[in-house]
Amino acid sequence: MKSLIQKYKCYVQKLKQHYQLKDYRISLVLLVTVLSIIGVFVVGSAQEDYQFRQLQGVVLGLIAMVVVSLIDYNWVLKFYWLMYGINILMLIAVLLFGENVNGATRWLNLGFIQFQPSDLTKLIVILFFARFLSDREEEISKRKTIIQAIALMIPSLLLIFKQPNLSNTICLALLFCVLMYTAGLNYKFIGTVLAIGVPTGLILFFIVIQPNQPLIEEYQQTRILAWLYPEEYESEEAYQQLNSIMAIGSGQLTGKGYDSDSTVSVKNGNFISEPQTDFIFAIVGEELGFVGCCVVIILILLIVIDCILIGMKARDTPGRMICSGVAGLIGIQSFINIGVATMTLPNTGISLPFVSYGLTSIVCLYIGIGFVLNVGLQPNKYQ
Repeated sequence: MKSLIQKYKCYVQKLKQHYQLKDYRISLVLLVTVLSIIGVFVVGSAQEDYQFRQLQGVVLGLIAMVVVSLIDYNWVLKFYWLMYGINILMLIAVLLFGENVNGATRWLNLGFIQFQPSDLTKLIVILFFARFLSDREEEISKRKTIIQAIALMIPSLLLIFKQPNLSNTICLALLFCVLMYTAGLNYKFIGTVLAIGVPTGLILFFIVIQPNQPLIEEYQQTRILAWLYPEEYESEEAYQQLNSIMAIGSGQLTGKGYDSDSTVSVKNGNFISEPQTDFIFAIVGEELGFVGCCVVIILILLIVIDCILIGMKARDTPGRMICSGVAGLIGIQSFINIGVATMTLPNTGISLPFVSYGLTSIVCLYIGIGFVLNVGLQPNKYQ
């Protein structure tokens, strides 16, 4: 016992020598913790059976965050090719051995644990390209580097798209754009891509809403059409989103109250399926009202800003990219989730960071925050 205590004291002393713990970003820890606590309560209101598991996920995530925050991210990035390979193998394993739920194969069940590899993919992509692009920082705008980066990104996008998981495919593609921009891609190239990409995107959008189109699944096309013409699909594909809007609006300023048992509640009437995940924001709006929605959005915004601020002070390019990547991931996922709940975007399932139910998602996000915290500790590392 004395030996273990002595080893612990030595480890703590080494940490003090390497890191100035006064640089630990407590504000970021508090923000994600408060948002997660709100998430635990809202998940419990949406589906009481999931509340304890969500709490377990938050506790496990906090532990993982603290541990990761004390590990030098540059040491972790040495294994970036290994992480890339493991990611591809996991995504292939999902297609070969994954569990099919509601027509989608997104989960791996290893017996002792069940998880969604696409959530881990987003974190691995951030770490991989933080190292890959920083090693080619001087050549980031050269054709060879751009082609290499895109070629390395395509397998993950295709494998996730094949699950099918369009929402995470879009999220991952946007995250890749954020990482490329952070790595120093010049504005001339960005302007060229936008000039080509925007018209191409509009053409593809026009194609996918045509009958018998080959690009996306039929149910995905129906969701887009329901978004464009909700009145024609109000009893089918637009049903959930219209009810979500009604729930958010019915909460008015301060909501109907936490865990409301109102008979006119959209939640209690089971008008929204899986309210603890994709449509958790509807529960926030109905029970906590406009004030609750603003609190959740402001907390997410502050987390994103805090990650960016830490990245701006990072000692190197990989650190800056990790912070920007995590900030981008949280921002993109939040925008898509809230956009779907408010019918600003077509219906596509993705979790609201730190709020929606999902152990894989919340633990991976906490690990991402752990890396950001470590970046914040690095500037004074050798002082």
